[in-house]
Amino acid sequence: MATRETSTGRRGFDAVEEWLEARGVRHSVIEHEPTMTAQEQARATDVELSSVAKTIALRDHGEYVMAVIPAGRRVDESRVRSVLGRSAHLRLATEQEMAEDLDRFEVGALPPFGPMLPVPEIVDVRLLRHETVVCAGGDHRHSLVVEPRELLRIAEPRVADICRPESDAHSRFHELPWP
Repeated sequence: MATRETSTGRRGFDAVEEWLEARGVRHSVIEHEPTMTAQEQARATDVELSSVAKTIALRDHGEYVMAVIPAGRRVDESRVRSVLGRSAHLRLATEQEMAEDLDRFEVGALPPFGPMLPVPEIVDVRLLRHETVVCAGGDHRHSLVVEPRELLRIAEPRVADICRPESDAHSRFHELPWP
């Protein structure tokens, strides 16, 4: 699957910024030293790790799916599989696959906007409790600050509990955003 270029052929942060502006998405940009992990991104942007949204590329045979979860958590492929009706072959995409197929963005800096590719997207419900979230901007030097409702508006993802349970089996229920 080759990614579609924007009309100007931009890549990385420039492509994301152009795409967001064309859709009137309210966002701000934080430029920082290159970060390679979500923990580094949280420190560089001065936000809590739970407010950082990391985007994970998954593959089901030759098709991609994007999962967006809080950075301190791990995606539960079986939950994604169940919610999206995917096959037992759903798995994390490899860095090599992302470098080849999603080459418009730096590996590890995939923004949470499925329609840019376009691929189906699912967002973890925990991100909805934040007023804003910080996410990758297409490269390792730019982070975006967006409201979760803007993400829902432009990406129209499915929303579900898609994170692996923490070690305490009962802890996941108190984390969910409803009272």
